[in-house]
Amino acid sequence: MFRARVHSQFVSLDGFSAGDYVTFDKPIGDAQAFFGWFDGHGIEGIHSVDAPVTLDRGLFAMWGQGIGAEIMGRKKFGPQEGPWPDDGWRGWWGEEPPFKTPCFVLTHHRREPMRFPNGTSFEFIDVTPDQALQQAKKAANGLDVRIGGGPSTVRQFLAADLVDFMHVAIVPIVLGHGTSLWQGADGVEDRFSVETIGSASGLTHQLWNRKDRAGSP
Repeated sequence: MFRARVHSQFVSLDGFSAGDYVTFDKPIGDAQAFFGWFDGHGIEGIHSVDAPVTLDRGLFAMWGQGIGAEIMGRKKFGPQEGPWPDDGWRGWWGEEPPFKTPCFVLTHHRREPMRFPNGTSFEFIDVTPDQALQQAKKAANGLDVRIGGGPSTVRQFLAADLVDFMHVAIVPIVLGHGTSLWQGADGVEDRFSVETIGSASGLTHQLWNRKDRAGSP
């Protein structure tokens, strides 16, 4: 059964998932404390195949399992605003993006697609969340679609009731400000069954599974 999935969505204790302003030096804005916390607790390289098997890494490993395409917001691809500049930017990841699937970048400013030797491609689309999901579903060829973030993009898909599963990792830090994952999402928990488990590292993992929709078989 096809699902639209959110994975490894980090959230601070006060509900923020990113900083307010993304720059070339700060890919998640002033929320760099996320990176510092993970480095300090030995969870850097969370997707490394050589890392020890732990609860954290087991849950983070779901990120790529059964995924055939990704949808992401423009800020996840780069910090630029307005019309795309001719600066040669090809994403935060250089010539080896980790996705290895078609990726659809939501933007009001279209540009030519990008393709990489490892199977990753980026298509820049100006459509509604529902239309984006239909395009990504077709490209996924029977696999699931990952709603890759950032938090504003996840909120749009939650508001449109298009998310079937979420893995939220609550990090024990307080940011004080930034981009909230939950702003305007009042009552969203009523649509999901939520399982919560703590890990030895201090992370709290939440697994949100969409309840059966009314009228579905």
